[in-house]
Amino acid sequence: MKAQYYITIALSIGVVALLNLVAGEWFFRLDYTEDGQYTLSDATISILEDIEEPVHIKAYFTEDLPENITRARQDFKDLLIEYNSHADGNIVYEFINPNENEESKNKAMQEGIQPVMIDVRENDERTQKQAFFGAIVQYGEEKEIIPFIQPGGAMEYALTTSIKKVASTDKPVIGILTGHGELGKDRLIQVSSHLEMLYEVREFEIDSAGIPSFYKAIAMVRPTDTLNPAHLTALDNYLAQGGSVFLAYNPVNPDLQTSFVTKKDIGLNGWLAQKGINVDEALVTDANCGQITVTQQRGMFRMQNNINFPYFPIVTSFGDHSAVKGLEGVVMQFPCPMAYSGDTAIKFTALAMSSEKSGTQGLPTYLDIQKQWTAADFGAPDQVLAGVLEGKIVGDQPSRLVVVTDGDLADNGEQGQQRQVQADNVNLVANSIDWLSDDSGLIDLRTQGVNYRPLDEIEDGTKTFLKYGNFLAPILLVMLYGFIRFQRRKAIRLRRQAIQYN
Repeated sequence: MKAQYYITIALSIGVVALLNLVAGEWFFRLDYTEDGQYTLSDATISILEDIEEPVHIKAYFTEDLPENITRARQDFKDLLIEYNSHADGNIVYEFINPNENEESKNKAMQEGIQPVMIDVRENDERTQKQAFFGAIVQYGEEKEIIPFIQPGGAMEYALTTSIKKVASTDKPVIGILTGHGELGKDRLIQVSSHLEMLYEVREFEIDSAGIPSFYKAIAMVRPTDTLNPAHLTALDNYLAQGGSVFLAYNPVNPDLQTSFVTKKDIGLNGWLAQKGINVDEALVTDANCGQITVTQQRGMFRMQNNINFPYFPIVTSFGDHSAVKGLEGVVMQFPCPMAYSGDTAIKFTALAMSSEKSGTQGLPTYLDIQKQWTAADFGAPDQVLAGVLEGKIVGDQPSRLVVVTDGDLADNGEQGQQRQVQADNVNLVANSIDWLSDDSGLIDLRTQGVNYRPLDEIEDGTKTFLKYGNFLAPILLVMLYGFIRFQRRKAIRLRRQAIQYN
């Protein structure tokens, strides 16, 4: 018996040692989350497998914080472990606690990681504390800063994008089309800044050679001059080669001096119609809208007031597509509705729609600032304001085309009068161009994060079930185990009693 006991112990130790060796060579974990939040994407794995030299990552995380915040550190560490397993050991990382001493704190801030203030409870008192949640990714001489790693945020996208940026030798090229009055890089500052993280962004004009095929995508934003047939043909030839085009333009001409809005055709309406996208000669109005400032006479005084302006819809309804995933609100100016009636073999997806309380007005139309809007004015819900075509749009090669009927949604203004554009307006343009240019599928990770579902968002019945289930389930399991064990021992005892001893 004693020998068998020692053999069992030795075998157990051997099994544990073997499992440790196997785990060191092959990392894996089981992911039971609804949307696979802890499973690396194919895009990330492909990027990691292409790494030839070590990538050094310094993670600056403050320790001794509340559990709901410190889990970001553990999530990031688990992510790095998995990255290292797919990168053949080329992910070298270390964790630093900047709050350990003043020298570490200053080093973190010099590296570009700035602290944030968080509320913590110490000795039954609520206080504020400086905390660091950032990382430095370095590959050779190239360095990228992740200034803030959002707990529960899109960690994989931030980390993979940073690795791709520092490890890539040749950036794909995106073309910003000019020559027809379009907005250039100087007017698309926020969009260009976003894209230049992963791409080389160039301005260019169409010439007799057409559009070079090395451009991963072409962006035409707010053209004002008529496109001649040769340039439209060049766009078709680019699509026929499998190219991708982003088009944001104004199908209308609002004249604020006369308060009239008229149709504006620079050749794009017919070009789009050939592909099945029909842009209506109408304006979309929406009860969910932005405001404008008007001067009104109040007795002897002239006063400035903010009034709702239904011609500036606030778009909160988006399609099921990577380019608009995670967007919350885009403000458009004088957009027009579109519809698709082309070849069913080509996939059309609506990206942005007006609300359920929206309508349309035919052109030309008068902008009546004093108009008293009623529910009857919003009888045409869910108008499509942006969409994407995928498939053999022109020729035999699959291509992609994104169309937005507002060319000003990401305009930062002229030099000297520049302004910040609403974040989701920039995201709609940048995400769309990113999706058109990205063959890896990395953009799908942009809004992937840990989804926390507070109990106050759960139905009462489900909440009650979870509450009592969490309390009673362990007790019931223990009772079930005890009952099974009792029945088993009883059966053994009865079998022994049934044995007849001579």
